[in-house]
Amino acid sequence: MINLNPAGAIASAGFFMETAMATKPYLSALLMLALSASLSACTAAAENPELRLSDQRGTLLIGNKGEDTLSFVDLRTGKELAKKDTGHQPHEIAISPDSRLAAVVSYGGESIDIFDIAAREKVETIDLTPNKRPHGVIWLNDGRIMATTEGSDSVTIVSPPTGEAQTRTVSSISTGQKGSHMLAISPDKERGYVSNMQSGTVSVLNLKTGQKIIDLPAGKEPEGLALTPDGKRLLVADRQNNMLFVFDTKTLAEIAAVETGNFPIRVAVSPDGQTAVTSDLGDGALGLFDLETLAFTRTISVSGDKRSGQVTILFSTNGDKIYAAETGTNRIAEIDLESGQVERRLPAGTNGDGLGIALPM
Repeated sequence: MINLNPAGAIASAGFFMETAMATKPYLSALLMLALSASLSACTAAAENPELRLSDQRGTLLIGNKGEDTLSFVDLRTGKELAKKDTGHQPHEIAISPDSRLAAVVSYGGESIDIFDIAAREKVETIDLTPNKRPHGVIWLNDGRIMATTEGSDSVTIVSPPTGEAQTRTVSSISTGQKGSHMLAISPDKERGYVSNMQSGTVSVLNLKTGQKIIDLPAGKEPEGLALTPDGKRLLVADRQNNMLFVFDTKTLAEIAAVETGNFPIRVAVSPDGQTAVTSDLGDGALGLFDLETLAFTRTISVSGDKRSGQVTILFSTNGDKIYAAETGTNRIAEIDLESGQVERRLPAGTNGDGLGIALPM
């Protein structure tokens, strides 16, 4: 096994060199070559964190909205595996419950592309018309795909494929609001929540009856949206007023309003339900909040620069890392939550934004 610590590699190689020289001198040349390769790899890894192998597993998918492509990046090596064409302006990504497929919305169009993740190939395009401009998307464990369709002020619901022809049905629920952008679904799949940026509201939908329940006031321009894993609290980030609103989903009452960093464009909740994170585009930073006390805890500087265009954030499956899409620099930052350190920057296409992680099969 190669020791990635350069000093350790030198010591180990020195011992084996002495042994080889004393027994079979012709082996020394081979060992010198191996030592040279090992030290080169160690030095490169030490000098360039992007070359280090990660303990993360799976494939990171990135919707590159500036070039209409989908990137597949190996999380262990940090290398791009493939890049495939999508519809116009791919934004959000949803991974199927079995991690085999990915749904990629075409925000500049009226469709959702389905990709086979292992094959890295597009296998289907779902036409959503008359619904337009799909953005936030979720793949439910019953096979349905739900997406906000901002151009139609609605949420569009796509059925699983059925029958020999594997046909799908497409239906929608109107929000009656403007800028219906992000989507969250309750754990029991009975309610949907939609942030409406231009209306300053969050629509609460009854997914069983297909009717809207209520519109909740949520500041001036709410965009980022997330539920806690137990579905008891809804978090909404108002990017204009720099506020994070917290609602009780049982009573639909606002229970907290906490100041955030500058322009909180996204919010995500850790898998254990203990921490909320805002993506503060104006600061190039992450804001962390304790979900038990509903208080701000600390800031993690990612780039420290609004020109990085930091938008989408996504937790790793075990919750110890967070990925932040820096659309202005065409990179995805991998941040260790405990230390607050940026460990790597992974490659993306032009304006890489929407993110999804597919677990290894």
